[in-house]
Amino acid sequence: MGVWKHLAKRGVFLAVTLIVAMYLVVLIANAGGRVDEILIAQIRFNTAIELANSPAYRNLNATQRAELLNQTIALRIHARGLDLPFAEKSFTYTIDALTLNLGQAMFLRSNGGSSSIADIILERLPITVLLFTTGSVVSAIIGIILGLKMARRAMKPFDRGMTVFSISTTVVPAWIFAILFLMLFAFEVRIFPARGFVDSPPPKDSGAYALSVMYHLSLPLITWVLSNFGGWAYTTRNLVLQVMDEDFVMAARAKGLPERIVQRRYVFRAASPPIVTSLALTLIASWTGAIITETVFQWPGLGLLFIQAVQAFDATIVIGLTAIYAVLLVVTVFILDLVYSLLDPRIRAARR
Repeated sequence: MGVWKHLAKRGVFLAVTLIVAMYLVVLIANAGGRVDEILIAQIRFNTAIELANSPAYRNLNATQRAELLNQTIALRIHARGLDLPFAEKSFTYTIDALTLNLGQAMFLRSNGGSSSIADIILERLPITVLLFTTGSVVSAIIGIILGLKMARRAMKPFDRGMTVFSISTTVVPAWIFAILFLMLFAFEVRIFPARGFVDSPPPKDSGAYALSVMYHLSLPLITWVLSNFGGWAYTTRNLVLQVMDEDFVMAARAKGLPERIVQRRYVFRAASPPIVTSLALTLIASWTGAIITETVFQWPGLGLLFIQAVQAFDATIVIGLTAIYAVLLVVTVFILDLVYSLLDPRIRAARR
């Protein structure tokens, strides 16, 4: 019963946090109504162009044309809710963002020409997942395996050498590696393409298309893995070493259990909650893409989309990206709360 009460409190707290954060995002992105002014100007321009191309509109006299133009603009502004007070609109925008009713982009379009924010984001999301989710998973697997070996050989040459290497690769931003690798492997040696997602023009054969994507994926993936696996290794090493000094681990060894079982059942299980947390949050963060890295490689994912939206002042795209990320983050944190109880018995005991 205590667990369910705790989860209910956490759910309410996370929901309130999400609503407040989303409202602040709407206020900041809207710039006090500046976005509404841009939207109204866009409606005026599009309506004028649309009516100017209508033969029926051109047959009207000047007074009738002006009246029809103003009426059409007023109706479209009202339909978008742009004539409401800003405070009221901000709450409406917040509700739309929370329900992922993202609407239309102001300037950017999908490759298919759609202005739907959902279409634009869903078009870019798989591209980001392909690179950064794959890279994050590979980095975590390599880092955790190395971290366990480092902990087992603590203070020995392997541990000392890997610690220096892990810290060195972690403190260097991924985009620094990206620029260096581009200069070396794309422009000097020329064994990898410099940028993009696929050859231009794209291969028509599905197999050739997949090979082209993998070829363009190689250099960004290597860059991301090299930049991130060291952090996983060093974190795992320290967590495992900390758990090894716990009383319950010493008691397990005193019972005569084999070291392999002690490591698997007692040490790694107790150290796994923060590792699982980092992995889950890393995967969620990877869905938004690494903005600078995607820009360097011109990888057309969510990170590059974010930059393009900021440059175009397309606040609706920025709000849509933030809304999806915020919802995924809150859901992930709530699920992690459940997973913690399964992984670490000490957490269940504390809640009781």
